[in-house]
Amino acid sequence: MAPMFANSRTIVSAQADVHEHLAARVARHLAEPFRKPIGEASRRELGAALQSWQQAGGAPLILDAGCGVGESTLRLATAFPDHFVIGIDQSEKRLAAGKDWWGEAPMPANFCWARADLVDVWRLLQAEAVPVARHYVLYPNPWPKIGHLGRRWQGHAVFPALAACGDYLECRSNWRIYIDEFAQALALVGRPARVEAWAPAQPMTPFERKYGASGHGLWRCVSERQRA
Repeated sequence: MAPMFANSRTIVSAQADVHEHLAARVARHLAEPFRKPIGEASRRELGAALQSWQQAGGAPLILDAGCGVGESTLRLATAFPDHFVIGIDQSEKRLAAGKDWWGEAPMPANFCWARADLVDVWRLLQAEAVPVARHYVLYPNPWPKIGHLGRRWQGHAVFPALAACGDYLECRSNWRIYIDEFAQALALVGRPARVEAWAPAQPMTPFERKYGASGHGLWRCVSERQRA
């Protein structure tokens, strides 16, 4: 019998392939500066998180972008004990939610959470040339309607800054089109990427657990570059 939480609906969209306007949208964002002012709350929160990283010794940095309740942050910190993980989410409710699901195991020491807007965070990291070793974008809102391209990260004006972040960059989704678009957008900004089916040995997020239990196909896009 399937678990009670295995009730996630598959994504339904009238869009059957990569959006026809993706390339034009990415080109426009590359050509036009993103002029939205940086929020002071995001600047303050990211500054405090980076200070925690430096105080911990400045180990290689991992960014967990859109960490939700923070399970992925904890799992990354456990998987990479010689790194420091910053989990970012805009929702105070999600970040402050109880962590009973972690069980009795002690939480790792090499992480922190910050409540901030990723649209600000990615631009700040790029402007300050913060060296991010690994960057994860796990199960973002797919915005599957055809007219929602601009709400997907690959169609958003912040995408060039997102794509600049991380020597290793990984995005996961249960919608293959989202991952195909993400990979094509990365190629358009000069970051070759590969797309592959994904079957985690241990789910990293509640969404990954729920989608897997619901029988959804999981996909990921991975881009790796060598720092000069």
